[in-house]
Amino acid sequence: MKDIILFDGICNFCNQSVQFVIKRDPSHIFHFASLQSDIGRNLLNEYGINENVNSVVYITNGKAYVKSDAGLQIARRLNGFWKLLYIFYLVPTPIRDLVYDYIAKNRYKWFGKSDSCMIPSPEIKKRFLE
Repeated sequence: MKDIILFDGICNFCNQSVQFVIKRDPSHIFHFASLQSDIGRNLLNEYGINENVNSVVYITNGKAYVKSDAGLQIARRLNGFWKLLYIFYLVPTPIRDLVYDYIAKNRYKWFGKSDSCMIPSPEIKKRFLE
């Protein structure tokens, strides 16, 4: 099974986050789909996650992570010192998710949104699920 990151395809911050992950994932561990895509909606349904989820979703080894858990699980698999962010797992989930929710709630206001999902380059497109 592939490691899959589901993200908000119209969120500028989320799109930049995907680009950030791609640059730090030379082994091509991660594959991507927008939450708005058919695959994204099907995976949310398969893992029992509400379609209106206001979070990145990370699916690996048959388990889905959301909010700060997803972000930290992704960070620990990136190249470089980003793995060190995993230490924030020591912070209780409700506190981490409070910060996550605050950013998620304001992401459109702070970073804007697009009318459509990003269009990846041909070499990156192979990592996106259709």
